[in-house]
Amino acid sequence: MSSSSPPLIDLRSDTVTQPSPGMRAAMAAAPVGDDVYGDDPTVNRLQHVVAERFGFETSLFFPTGTQSNLAALMSHCGRGDEFIVGQEAHTYKYEQGGAAVLASIQPQPLENEPHGGIAIERIAAAIKPDDLHFARTRLLALENTMGGRVLPVAYLHQATTFAHARGLRTHLDGARIFNAIVKLKVNERAAVAGFDSVSVCLSKGLGAPAGSVLLGSKEVVNAARRWRKALGGGMRQAGILAAAGLYALEHNVERLAEDHANAAFFADGLRDLGLPVAPPQTNIFYVDIPVRHVDPLTEHLLQRGIRASISAHTRLVTHLDVPRPKIDAALQAFREYPDWSP
Repeated sequence: MSSSSPPLIDLRSDTVTQPSPGMRAAMAAAPVGDDVYGDDPTVNRLQHVVAERFGFETSLFFPTGTQSNLAALMSHCGRGDEFIVGQEAHTYKYEQGGAAVLASIQPQPLENEPHGGIAIERIAAAIKPDDLHFARTRLLALENTMGGRVLPVAYLHQATTFAHARGLRTHLDGARIFNAIVKLKVNERAAVAGFDSVSVCLSKGLGAPAGSVLLGSKEVVNAARRWRKALGGGMRQAGILAAAGLYALEHNVERLAEDHANAAFFADGLRDLGLPVAPPQTNIFYVDIPVRHVDPLTEHLLQRGIRASISAHTRLVTHLDVPRPKIDAALQAFREYPDWSP
């Protein structure tokens, strides 16, 4: 098939998932209202359900995780304040510096540890003294999962306890928090214990077309509601999207284990070809591809209906739209690549 044809297997990200027929039916049948007025019953139900499951006082529905995270940072930090964050974190590296550009909040990026967190010693050293020369350190922001890596529960407890002892608030970018929950076999409340706010993504592996929910106290969420409006995130009949999130929570959480198993199976198969592959913890893993093979392998896969972001350090992502038969087909396509020499 030509490179312009629709791909049959998309391994670029779990953001490419399509709403299932059941999810589309739930969206079509959703009761709706004007959410800016707080009148959308489906949005209100979603916010109640997510807050209850994660053990927070309240929550707020956002169109995107980027906006949810930014509103959280703006709710915790004022102009000229600082938040501590990992160099690999989306809130620092992949969201166009929104905190600095739009909110005048200074990021203090620190090196991530192999497990995806930030060493307590680095956090301690980065907290600024109470001195007019420095930005005021207000917040520790972590992410789970981090490039498919699950932050250990013991580390999260240590990091949040330390941050609170030093007078910092804590925020968790839960871009794939349900992948972490399924991997660790813990409940939602245990997975986010110690955080003052959490952004929970409902798309990606859960399969909703859009939407994140910001969890926190009434104080934090009320502030975030004002910032959401300023950031252009006030939606009207948003229950259509919220219904997809509710469907995802009811049907697509436990099945994330299938994505994890498929990633492990896929990684093992590529490793058998002699390719360096990092063992996956969840549904994301990385494989090193010799540079000279990047372009021809990309074309080779496209001709077989497979789309992947091939590079020297390739990220492959399994999700609900690539069940095991499609993983088998993708692995066979890699096997059929004619020359794997360096």
